[in-house]
Amino acid sequence: MSDDTYKSVKSIETQRNWRTRQGLAVTAALLLVGVAAAPAATALDRPAPAGAVSVRAPSAGADADARRGALISVTRVAVGDTAQVKAFLAERGTAADSVRYGVRAYRLTYRTVDPYGEPTTATGLLTLPTGGGHRLDLVSDTHGTMVNRSYAPSAEEDFGRIPSYLHAGAGRAVAAPDYLGLGGGPGLHPYMDTRSSVTASVDMLRAARTAARQLDRPLTGDVYATGFSQGGQVAMALGRALEEGADRHFRLKALAPVSGPYDLEGVEIPALFDGRVNDTSGVLYIGYWLVAQNRLHPLYKDPADAFRAPYADRVEGLYDGTHEEEDIVRALPASLKELLTPAYYEKLRHPEGGLLAALRDNDHGCDWKPAAPVRLYAGAADTDAPIANAHSCAAQLAERGVRASVMNQGDLDHFGTFQVSAPKVVRWFDAVSGS
Repeated sequence: MSDDTYKSVKSIETQRNWRTRQGLAVTAALLLVGVAAAPAATALDRPAPAGAVSVRAPSAGADADARRGALISVTRVAVGDTAQVKAFLAERGTAADSVRYGVRAYRLTYRTVDPYGEPTTATGLLTLPTGGGHRLDLVSDTHGTMVNRSYAPSAEEDFGRIPSYLHAGAGRAVAAPDYLGLGGGPGLHPYMDTRSSVTASVDMLRAARTAARQLDRPLTGDVYATGFSQGGQVAMALGRALEEGADRHFRLKALAPVSGPYDLEGVEIPALFDGRVNDTSGVLYIGYWLVAQNRLHPLYKDPADAFRAPYADRVEGLYDGTHEEEDIVRALPASLKELLTPAYYEKLRHPEGGLLAALRDNDHGCDWKPAAPVRLYAGAADTDAPIANAHSCAAQLAERGVRASVMNQGDLDHFGTFQVSAPKVVRWFDAVSGS
């Protein structure tokens, strides 16, 4: 096993161990509130508040509930004071010096559309500070790759909530969409389909606006966008949508994505073959991407056209939203050459047709001219989303007259870059807002 592959496996194990240790790390636990009638287990010596929170439905006409972003339900899922938020972050290796307030977190269920434009529902996490100003600026935090729907921010209190608790602890509201097919949303997740991730994110902002108003913490309309890994790409595309008028209520103030795969065709796919992406992550991501994108683009007619035996018979089932990352890693081979047929391996190296269209369809996060300031956080030792992605994005922006700083976090891997960058993004947003 190469050093990079070992690091990737350990990163997956580390994230899973956090989930396993969740019930034991009582010093870091927030007060979890279950949907069931029985109170959730808690280490705090106080009664659990009710999970359901009553909100009024939008009142813009008889068809209001069918509108994109219409709020269906709000459920409180966590509450914690300042000390508990800091302990939660410290347990996960994240600096918490910017945390000044406790937080309350709510699962929102709202209406949106699927990749085909058909009505569906999605879930996401709205986190509010317990103090600070009455009207709140809003942070959009879009998460990284998740293969299991229960990892989503609204569903599990773990690493996916780090940015939410950081930014809310600093005094802003945070809207963290689960995306389609994750959390409580129906169907399968259209992995790396940027367009539908953006629609779900915009509609999450709308649902958050309604919920925050009903919870007596109205939003100002200013949005600060961040996201990690897959979510870094989504954050850039979301920023573009907001500046192009996706919703008149929201104004983009700053963009700070972390370790995004902004250039699939020019960087991320070539990096699978030249060693810049480690084998373990490459197999996990490409398996997920091919299976999900094949529902949207003509990538293969039968799994055996792309995947070798015996993996062709199992690969689509592995990405059904119920498996753990490490289970998928164990069920698939150690390298792309072992996963893909020789013909499809070469096709991925030199994409054309539907494969090339799928890449290009998701490569438009950086080919626009933001008015808001942009910082691209990245790590030099990242072997999941190599730092060349950030340099490519910065170059595309520069061609349009926009200077975006690549914030190189040094010799850090993918998840290490996230841990170090997340608190820095909070401080930069503070600087941009003047708070």
